[in-house]
Amino acid sequence: FTSRSHTSTQEPLSLQPTMAAAAAAALRPAARAALAPARRALSTSSEASQPAWRKAVGPVLAATAGVSAVGLAMLDMQPLSAEVPDLHPPKYPWSHSGPLQTFDHASIRRGWEVYKQVCAACHSLELIAYRNLIGVSHTEDEVKAIAAEDLIEDGPDDTGNMFQRPGKPSDYMPKPFPNEEAARAANAGALPPDLSLIIKARHDREDYVFSLLTGYQEEPPAGVELRDGLYYNAYFSGQAIGMAPPLYDEAIEYEDGTPATTSQMAKDVVTFLTWCAEPEHDDRKRMGFKAILVMSLVASGLWYLKRHKFAALKTRQVVYQKRA
Repeated sequence: FTSRSHTSTQEPLSLQPTMAAAAAAALRPAARAALAPARRALSTSSEASQPAWRKAVGPVLAATAGVSAVGLAMLDMQPLSAEVPDLHPPKYPWSHSGPLQTFDHASIRRGWEVYKQVCAACHSLELIAYRNLIGVSHTEDEVKAIAAEDLIEDGPDDTGNMFQRPGKPSDYMPKPFPNEEAARAANAGALPPDLSLIIKARHDREDYVFSLLTGYQEEPPAGVELRDGLYYNAYFSGQAIGMAPPLYDEAIEYEDGTPATTSQMAKDVVTFLTWCAEPEHDDRKRMGFKAILVMSLVASGLWYLKRHKFAALKTRQVVYQKRA
């Protein structure tokens, strides 16, 4: 026995961990087999103690994950397209968008110049009369001169015929085409919309119209083919628009000397069209501010009255005394 123990102590130290690992590996199957019944019992008891809703969550989550995976796989299988179906315009800091901000009337005047020299060739302003410009962008004498430049159809005369006369401030803006068929024939089948309420009629309002006017591209992206007579505009639905780019640098000359860049003209005409859609804009905000001021004073008086009247009621004490 002494010689064996002496021999065992002389074994290299590096072999001792290997022998321990081998012994542990040999014991693992037996330990697992011994612990298996206990594990099954614990799992059965834990499942039995769980509520019914928690048991149903697992299958629902698994089904949801499977459907999501299938949907993503189907999206990946769809062919790529250069078209962007819903490209929203960026948000621009318009000078009249704040709660206490009003229109830039100099911009409205310049926007009228852009409309008159560019947009009026195809688009109408059926709800705007010349007199609406008085006190907003022009004086009364200027409006009379502007109206006299246009010929308005009137009548019938004594012989029953229609005739043309110079415009008056009470007249509404004349239409560029006599009827819808003539408008479509002159624009390759497309009908130019009336611009009186165009800002309210479009999602994103001023931002959309400004982005549309400045969003033309000379060449469409790769993979996009346009028919003859159409132009690529990323902000238009379908990206193919029948209206040619209406604005370009120095397209007009402003009366006040402002450089007529594309973005400047687009900003001015959008401001003018916003005023056309909401001519009561400044008055509405002014009346709203007055109403808030008056209601604040009334609310302060009511608060003081409430405190004065209810102070005695809130601080009183009700004491019950026994009858003698």
